[in-house]
Order: sequence, then C-alpha cells, then structure tokens
Amino acid sequence: MSSTRQRMTGVQGRADLHIHTMASDGTAGVAQVLARAEEVGLDVIAITDHDRIDAAKAAQAMAVRANLRVQVIIGEEISTLQGHLLGLFLEERVRPLRSMRRTIAEIHEQGGIAIPAHPLFPHPLCAQAGTLRAVSTDRDPACRPDALEVFNPTIFGTLPRARVQRLAKELGLPGVGSSDAHVLEAIGRVYTTFPGRTATALRRAITSGTVRPGRGEDHTLLESPAIFARQMLRNLIGLGQDLRGVTRPVWTFGGERHGRDLGYPGSHKRPLRHK
Repeated sequence: MSSTRQRMTGVQGRADLHIHTMASDGTAGVAQVLARAEEVGLDVIAITDHDRIDAAKAAQAMAVRANLRVQVIIGEEISTLQGHLLGLFLEERVRPLRSMRRTIAEIHEQGGIAIPAHPLFPHPLCAQAGTLRAVSTDRDPACRPDALEVFNPTIFGTLPRARVQRLAKELGLPGVGSSDAHVLEAIGRVYTTFPGRTATALRRAITSGTVRPGRGEDHTLLESPAIFARQMLRNLIGLGQDLRGVTRPVWTFGGERHGRDLGYPGSHKRPLRHK
C-alpha cells in the first residue's frame, strides 16, 4: 500500500524505540525480544543497547530471516557527556563520551535519527534543559535533535514528564513514547504511533513531525526495584560466564575463548560475531 493511501485510510503503526537486551543491561535475549514484540502487535522496534549495536544487528537479521511482521531498527543508547541519546537507523556504532552536539552530528552523518532519552531527570544520564535548548537552536542543523522522548515509563521519565512535554513544544520537536524496556513484560508498554506500518514510514513520520506518543502505563513503585533486581541477577550470571571463559583456554590448551551470553546466536564466542 502506498504512503498516500495509508494516510488516506488512517493506518497507524506502533513502534517501541527504546529496548534493551542482554547485550547491555536488559534481561532477555534477542529471540525473546522479537517474540514479545510480535505478541504485543508492534510494527517496528528499535534495539538500543548501551553503547553497542551488535545485538541490534543480529535482531534485524533474525527478523528478516524469520519473515516476522515486526521490523527492527538498528539503534544505540549512546552515553554522551551531557546525557543519554538514542541513535536510530544506524549503520555503525557511535563512540560514547563525547558532547551531545558532536554525537548528534555523527548520528546524522550516517543517516540516522537522534533523540535524547529520558531528559530533564536530575541525573548525569539525562540531558538537561540548557543542553537541549543549545543543541536544538544550534546554527548547524546537523547538530540538532530530531525528536524528544516525552513518554518514558521508568522513574527517569515519570517525574519530569510535564516539563519535558512543555520543552518539546517550546523547541518545536516531535515527541515520542518508548518503553525503555529492560524486561520482556515492558516491551510495548509505551509506544509511538505513526502513519504507516514500516520502518521507512516511521522514519518519514519522525522527520515530518507526524509521530505521537501512544498510551502507556508508568512502572509502579514495586516494579522498579524488582526490575533492578532481575538486572543484577543477569549481571551476576554474565560475570560467572566471563570468569569461566577466562580460564577455559588454560584448560583446553589454547582453545576458543568464550564469554557471557549476549543473547543472540554466537554471541558467547570471543571475538564477538553474530549469525
């Protein structure tokens, strides 16, 4: 169906643009994430692990091979010096720990979309108003963000939400909603609506300002510590796998090194590679 026909018939897709896997601080593997996205009826998802894109690349390839309904965007949650930034539609990993201005420009250099994540929460991981105003009015359009995450159900997004929405309006930035999922149950809990059903249509909607944050529910006071506990358990399991991998070559007289399972086929092998 053409994009014009989609707009005429009011077809609205649903996208979750902020999902983590075991490759960073999530608790589920790529196959589980894909299955959950299909189960909840999402059209597009972005895998946005912290400062890496290997699981996102694997997820995209796996979704295509399995002919899944859901389309996968290669994304990354990048640690900048002024807070976390979502890079979407990436080809290559973006290096962390540089200014937000430079990081946005590098995302755009490879044809990506830049969206500050969970802004305004009083924490070093969250961009503050001064930074967002500066980049949004930068004299170089390549250094300006494309949208703002205005609905994030975690504690980082709940408290400052009204201020974030006002700031997005002030800066003329489209607002998106994302689950910031670290556990399977959170995937699709918050989402973005857009005209169409494909990743291409989503990209067009972000750049044209026709995206909208969908409905969703915030994490409860009980859910947040429970999710954190599951993340810590996952990290302990991964640490044990890493320690076994360090000693394995000694036992096998130089055999192949293994590390923690990052949640996609072949991810336990070192150096990393995905199928």
